[in-house]
Amino acid sequence: MTTATDTITAEQLLDMAIDEPCELIAGKLYMMTPAGHWHGRIESKVLRLIGNFVEERDLGDVYGGDTGFVIARDPDTVLAPDVAFVRTERLPDTTEGYFPGAPDLAVEVVSPGDRAKAVSDKVRAWQEAGCLAVWVVRPDARTITVHRGGAEPRTLGETDTLDGGDVLPGFSCRVAQVFERP
Repeated sequence: MTTATDTITAEQLLDMAIDEPCELIAGKLYMMTPAGHWHGRIESKVLRLIGNFVEERDLGDVYGGDTGFVIARDPDTVLAPDVAFVRTERLPDTTEGYFPGAPDLAVEVVSPGDRAKAVSDKVRAWQEAGCLAVWVVRPDARTITVHRGGAEPRTLGETDTLDGGDVLPGFSCRVAQVFERP
């Protein structure tokens, strides 16, 4: 691992073959706790909802929480949203390495131990890197906050409908659907 004074690149991180969840922020490696079962279930539900919609319409690719996106260089930042969507026209030609750039949509499912500042910092990082929309899913509150460039964040409750806006035109689901058990 690295020490407090070491910085590593995205390529070095990829070669490290770390078996634990982590992210690289400004060249510093940050280990993360594996998601709990409720977090994982919600992440999976959002992945299926978006994935089915995207696949049926051949709109691009949907990625799970293990996928790294290089959103800054020198020093490098590699973040891994819980769910991500990238439109077809932005898909890279290569199949190697991390995704070069931000997704069009990043979905972050908040864990009980996540600090509010860390979540807002991550939303800001996604937006500054060019992400068109960020959805912050809060399982404990059963809400989804939608962040879109140039607009005030909008928090949706269980009785509201989440839509894909300009990023996923035509996508919609009840917010409650994300939290429902089978």
